[in-house]
Amino acid sequence: MNTFQNKVTVHQPATKVFDFLADMNNHQKLMPAEDIGDWKSTYNEASFNIRGMISLSLKVDSRTVNEQIKIVPAEKPPFEMELMWELKPSGQDTEVTFTINAELNLMMKMAVSGQLKKLTEHEANSLIFLLG
Repeated sequence: MNTFQNKVTVHQPATKVFDFLADMNNHQKLMPAEDIGDWKSTYNEASFNIRGMISLSLKVDSRTVNEQIKIVPAEKPPFEMELMWELKPSGQDTEVTFTINAELNLMMKMAVSGQLKKLTEHEANSLIFLLG
């Protein structure tokens, strides 16, 4: 399993951060707009294309209020993966860790590792931009 992770501090209480991340409709705002196409979402699921790479359909697997949101593929992905948002209150702020775990063979690892690392950084930093 390959792990790509980014940790940030959001200047908002965990309840506000959790409420935003718990809704898959909001995840489009976290994505790099220039790389994402054909976005469709509901509260629990999202499907989209990553230009030049793959089409994905994701769903929320579990939510632990103000602590964790686990997202998994809703349809068979090109490789096994899991996305995890973990929240830890810290005074008036929230420490947020975004992790992508992906089962990548050597060829896939060479092809997508850099993009997955950039994606974790972009989504975590977009969360700071959107929520503070």
